[in-house]
Amino acid sequence: MNNLAEIYDITIVGSGPTGLYGAFYAGMRGMKTKILDALPELGGQLVTLYPEKWVFDVGGFPKILAKDLAKNLVEQAMTFEPEVCLDEKVLSVKTHSENGTRIIELVTDKGISHLTKTIVLTAGIGAFKPKKLDKPRIEQFEGKGIHYFVNEKRVFKDKDILIVGGGDSAVDWCLNLLDTAKKITLIHRSDQFRAHEESVRALISSPIEIMTFHELKSVNGNEKLETAVVYDNRTHEEKALRVDGIILNLGFHADLGPIKEWGLELDKGGIKVNYRMETNVEGIFAAGDVASHPGKLKLISTGFGEVVVAVNFAKNFMDPSAKVYPGHSTDLKNIPAAKKGN
Repeated sequence: MNNLAEIYDITIVGSGPTGLYGAFYAGMRGMKTKILDALPELGGQLVTLYPEKWVFDVGGFPKILAKDLAKNLVEQAMTFEPEVCLDEKVLSVKTHSENGTRIIELVTDKGISHLTKTIVLTAGIGAFKPKKLDKPRIEQFEGKGIHYFVNEKRVFKDKDILIVGGGDSAVDWCLNLLDTAKKITLIHRSDQFRAHEESVRALISSPIEIMTFHELKSVNGNEKLETAVVYDNRTHEEKALRVDGIILNLGFHADLGPIKEWGLELDKGGIKVNYRMETNVEGIFAAGDVASHPGKLKLISTGFGEVVVAVNFAKNFMDPSAKVYPGHSTDLKNIPAAKKGN
């Protein structure tokens, strides 16, 4: 253990919306806070996967662009000036005893040791890769007309777009690109959508051409993508569509990576927690999409509530004299002064 390293009260691993709000709330509890993330910037999937996608499940915003939500969360998280370490993947976790105090050491892929009294894991779904189709010439046109993420809507300005999928991402991008693309066609392998009911209602009433029970068979083009061949999976009848771009929203392969080797109890691809958001390892908590418990809902708003619980119990764990419930945030005596502006 690097005895010269500074010891933090709480280290939050993951800087998506749950982690950022957790950092802010830890500051509210007067905790010396560090944020660690393997990505090169704060914001998680909000900025890496869908910066221009509308987010609907955050209180106070009827809808907000993911990149704007990330910007607001970063600003809020920095209120109490947490230490931020980016582009570092945590490889291992060890525990030590120092002067009777239990210290957790996190070692990253840069060979750096970070010392902390508690950890809150907010790593989302872990490392993720988009699910791909094993179809002719798909790989050839990846990045040249075929997309898995949408970072800039203007790429699809006045284009004929084919969107493949039946979940929230596919339906949301159909609606989000209505003011950008010239024409949008959606194909889905069944007639049952896995998106929010209101989004599906808006989709059905939109001018988008919806082809249920259809799948992508192949793509064609010379220097650029030109056509897509789709087929009816009931009759096998084929149809060629003129397209400038295809968005494949087929989900992701998620992997918790080194976290799986930390001795944490796993459940349904996540980390098992109790009602206090505690894992089976003392001092380590989890919140957001990475946490698994009965009745789990993977929503941003759920993550906000879970991380507050995790931080409050982490505070009590490191300091048993501290109350788990600190009182209402509207009571000014319960709020430590922010460093900025003082």
